[in-house]
Amino acid sequence: MLFLVARATILVTTFSAVGFAADETTVELPQYGDFKPDQQNLPVAPPEGAVVLFDGTTNRFASRNGEEIDWPIEDGTLVSSRGKSNTNHIVSKESFRDADLHVEFMLPEKGVGNSGIYIHGHYELQIYNSFGKEKPADQDMGALYGFAPPRVNASRKPGEWQVYDIRYLAPRRDAEGNIVAEGSITAWLNGQEVQHETRFGEPRSVYHPYRHGATPYLKEIAEVQKQKMIGPVFLQDHGNPVRFRNVWLKRLDDVR
Repeated sequence: MLFLVARATILVTTFSAVGFAADETTVELPQYGDFKPDQQNLPVAPPEGAVVLFDGTTNRFASRNGEEIDWPIEDGTLVSSRGKSNTNHIVSKESFRDADLHVEFMLPEKGVGNSGIYIHGHYELQIYNSFGKEKPADQDMGALYGFAPPRVNASRKPGEWQVYDIRYLAPRRDAEGNIVAEGSITAWLNGQEVQHETRFGEPRSVYHPYRHGATPYLKEIAEVQKQKMIGPVFLQDHGNPVRFRNVWLKRLDDVR
């Protein structure tokens, strides 16, 4: 079930041996203020305090084995390179809990241009050629894959630069790893808000990097993610040569 709310408030109740409420704790996601990025002129310069993940010179991505990536860099852009079973994703060396993410990308002229932005390796903002589609679904551009379709179709034509700005608030977990406050995503695509505080719990996709083609390196990251609620961002390999440039994040908290 999808919840669209402005604030996450979960009441966690601990029961005594006789069944009466003994303790109540309210878990809330923090409020970080308005989120309306300026996407009018591309590329968008990283703001002060941002961590640049890729800009044509700086590259803070690793392969799914924790090694140097094999995606080619052409004219200052990263080009998605296919691996076996569409698992040749690249993963940021930077981890975070809550953050604003910025990704500029271009779909190829041929093919569906399938790729995605996997936040914490669990939740995918879809990249897919959906230009002109009247009723985009939860597998189209701007969707939170498996959770919610885009509010509007903001897709541009293949061959044009496009931009995502994403505000990601991680789910909160208890000491046993159970979610006690669902996460939230607000996303802007090409100047239009495609997700507004969309709520999500446990990941639903069977193809995310920790479930499909997982490596020992990624399994270690997944364990840390569950314990500390921090994780990296992945750029997805799905067999299409999607180009990426100007990828950066700005942490919203100091959780490491």
